[in-house]
Amino acid sequence: MKKILLGALLAFVSFLAHALQPYFYGDKVPGGDLKTAMAAAEQKLTAAGFTVVGRHTPPGIAGHGSIVVTEPGLTSALTQVGGKAIVGVPIRVGVKADGTVSYLNLEYWQRAFLRNDYGKAEGAVKAAAGKLAQALGSGKPFGGEVKAEDLPGYRYMAGMERFDDKSELKTYPGGFDEAVKTIRDNLGKGVAKTAKVYEIVMPEKKLAVFGVATNDPEDGEGWWVNKIGAEHIAALPWEIFVVDNKAYALFARYRTALAWPDLGMFQFMKIGSHPDSNQGMMAKVAGGAYEGKTQ
Repeated sequence: MKKILLGALLAFVSFLAHALQPYFYGDKVPGGDLKTAMAAAEQKLTAAGFTVVGRHTPPGIAGHGSIVVTEPGLTSALTQVGGKAIVGVPIRVGVKADGTVSYLNLEYWQRAFLRNDYGKAEGAVKAAAGKLAQALGSGKPFGGEVKAEDLPGYRYMAGMERFDDKSELKTYPGGFDEAVKTIRDNLGKGVAKTAKVYEIVMPEKKLAVFGVATNDPEDGEGWWVNKIGAEHIAALPWEIFVVDNKAYALFARYRTALAWPDLGMFQFMKIGSHPDSNQGMMAKVAGGAYEGKTQ
């Protein structure tokens, strides 16, 4: 009996200690130029049952793009969880002009986004991850290790933000419809030099998520991503999400660190103005104002 209990304990400890990385490499696709490579990756995804909702080629990050897709089982599971789980519905796939493909490690991202609710969607997460691997190829993980048990409360270091911190952008007196209309209209106008990459709106659940390209040459993706590494292109684009009558965007000291967990402190300091400037852009898209100070 003691051996059985010890074995169970060791297995449990081993599970808790296993580390995850944010991305996987897939099989290379025909390249030569970004358009050709993205089309080849997209064909694989649609053939496997994923729905393409957006394409992103960030200005200033030459030869890199991302494809955003949804998967019906994962979407259904996250919708059932509800609330801020909507942020995990879009699945991002990175593509380079030379044919290199990368994609999200769904377990990593969903453990972080769903936190204590991960178990409610674990089956759907694993099923969607299997479909991704089958469609794109199951290559090595990369991007920096984080222990699985640390992801629900992840923060880059003590004193920095977690999932919920500084994420709320605006409350809308007119409710969900006003929130969606405001964000959609502002992205259409290019407010704060942004553009819409995708939108997923579920009016019956009062949930929505928008992909936001940040095209400002001084503060947008083309500035800060090049400083810390464009290999993590599947981190992009950023998102604004709506739950009932509130809009949110994950704060960059959380969202960027989650996407680049191996980032050195010196690298982070090189983009020190990014968290506040990014949140300022998101707030303007939401029709509000951000009162934080650029560092």
